Amino acid sequence: MLVVMDAGARPEQIEAVVRHIEKMGLKAHPIPGANRTAIGITGAQRTADPEVLENFPGVKEVIRVSHGYKLVSREAKPDDTIVSVGGVDVGGRGIVVIGGPCAVESLDQTRTIAQGIKRAGGQLLRGGAYKPRTSPYSFQGLGERGLEILARVREEFDLPIITEAIDEGSLKLVVQYADCIQIGARNMQNFALLKAAGRTRTPVLLKRGMSATLEELLLSAEYVMSEGNYAVILCERGVRTFADHTRNTLDLSIVPAIKRTSHLPVLVDPSHGTGKRNKVLPMSRAAIAVGCDGVLIEVHHKPEEALSDGPQAILPEDFAQLVRECDAIGQVVGRTLQPALAAS
Repeated sequence: MLVVMDAGARPEQIEAVVRHIEKMGLKAHPIPGANRTAIGITGAQRTADPEVLENFPGVKEVIRVSHGYKLVSREAKPDDTIVSVGGVDVGGRGIVVIGGPCAVESLDQTRTIAQGIKRAGGQLLRGGAYKPRTSPYSFQGLGERGLEILARVREEFDLPIITEAIDEGSLKLVVQYADCIQIGARNMQNFALLKAAGRTRTPVLLKRGMSATLEELLLSAEYVMSEGNYAVILCERGVRTFADHTRNTLDLSIVPAIKRTSHLPVLVDPSHGTGKRNKVLPMSRAAIAVGCDGVLIEVHHKPEEALSDGPQAILPEDFAQLVRECDAIGQVVGRTLQPALAAS
């Protein structure tokens, strides 16, 4: 259920509605918008009927939401959400280009790649300290040492960092070090991890599962938001199909579908989405053209020596070309490249 406040509703009127919702044993989620505030209501309804809220001062209407996701929907918030990741806006009219290694391997490796990202105009640095791998014998990441490297490189190059948490233990460490928590495809429906991320106030990048529908992705985002963390970014990273010319099938059609249904920003990961270095640039251009808010790119200065996903990593000089091309496509569709943070 959704309570829509009048455009001129006063803060004390909004607070009175929130208090009454909580008095009914439900949870209130005030969602400020450009023109008015909506209050999402979640929780199991008991005897009291939330529709009594229609009589409260400042309330315009009470809407019953038919689908399972409430807080992520445009019914709750018609205007686009902008999520700040370490001072860089994701969403709105700007686009972001995020680059970095699949896995943090060493300080020198991460510094070299970060320098290339910064020089090319990338705004955020991605890198894995924890790596859930298909084989238990594959490189699993450096753990907290990897987080320390990322934090050190962030300070040197003014690149806010996105890194993955794979369980509640690693989540606590990621929150200490990173600017954004990545929830990977394998954990998209790890509901305990989603709720734990929702209890933080660190932005969450939620990747689509390998066989997840649009509704399943949005419901996973709802798990995060239902715990009070509204800074959620969605990410399309390819789904598993019968195709054998590419690692996954990058489903760019989901971008306009998300934009129609949800106010949350959405990124595209053409690196995991294709698994092929030669497909990353053209699919990045296509992703910007269909309306995504940015792309997430794997970059490595020596991909043939990479400990994880070398075949899909592009070189730093190719990343620079990708940034230029995304900027050009963005201008065609009325978008602009977000400025990177100024070096201190």
